[in-house]
Amino acid sequence: MFIHSIAHYLPQGRLTNAELSELNGLSEDEIFKKAGIESRVKALPGEDSSTMGIAAVRNSLASLSYPIGEVDLVVGATYTPDDTIATLAHRVQKAFGIAGARALTLSSACSSAVNAVEVVEGYFATGKSRRALVVASEHNSAFNDEADRYAGHLWGDGAVALHLSRERLSEDDLEVLDISTLGLGDLGKGPEGVYLRVKEGVVRMPNGKDVFVNATQKMVEETAAILKRNGLDISQLDYMIPHQANTRIITKAVEKLGLPEEKALLAIRQMGNTGCASAPIVLSMELSRFRKGELLVMTVFGGGYSCGSMLIRR
Repeated sequence: MFIHSIAHYLPQGRLTNAELSELNGLSEDEIFKKAGIESRVKALPGEDSSTMGIAAVRNSLASLSYPIGEVDLVVGATYTPDDTIATLAHRVQKAFGIAGARALTLSSACSSAVNAVEVVEGYFATGKSRRALVVASEHNSAFNDEADRYAGHLWGDGAVALHLSRERLSEDDLEVLDISTLGLGDLGKGPEGVYLRVKEGVVRMPNGKDVFVNATQKMVEETAAILKRNGLDISQLDYMIPHQANTRIITKAVEKLGLPEEKALLAIRQMGNTGCASAPIVLSMELSRFRKGELLVMTVFGGGYSCGSMLIRR
């Protein structure tokens, strides 16, 4: 399975620590120490998870070598939908006139994008798809309580689009060597760790310590496991792209893995936590960095809980 084209979209709005400080009473320094974030990307009025997802797909067309109408599977990934019936995948299908394609949208919190790629792998394996489009998009600001001292400083908005094929289409394609996801609803606080309940309409993280401990542990375990399964060790890894949840979580995970800090790619400082889109956005942002033959692992953790990892070779 290959990633043939990838592109992201970040809206023009910004929310700085100075602005948040006036809302939640924390100092700018306290906010930065809690999460390693200085500012976060914020959708402008009129933008939502679908419009941002469509914008990311539009940005991906420049590097797509075939007409988008040849896509036969569209998988959306989001936990912040603007519509729960006319889903992200269907809105993308409509926007680009992708007739005859299967279309579905899934949610497994911040691991949703990796889950979506694993779904594509299943369709490829059964021969029901050859060319797929995964669109991950989060509109966290629509559900964020910016006065929340515990988690209101975390969230950013953004989207990313990945075109995948069963066969290699270009020498520049990224090869997905392995992918794995797990549901962890039985672990720790599970569904009470961090949640967005429809009737309440606000993201809450009442059990931040439990999230921190389990996110760190599972990202470490998933990275180690996917390397071992493929006969590799941490010294052979060129880069790691962790879920951009919180800089403290990432730093702890990198330390436990024994990975040099410069090999962990981060954009959270100026982007915030863009949910399931975060790690693929960093992959898109850093694409020109990767050289032929280099290995990277994307590792993610989501509220609820869930986790996943993807081993990629340039």
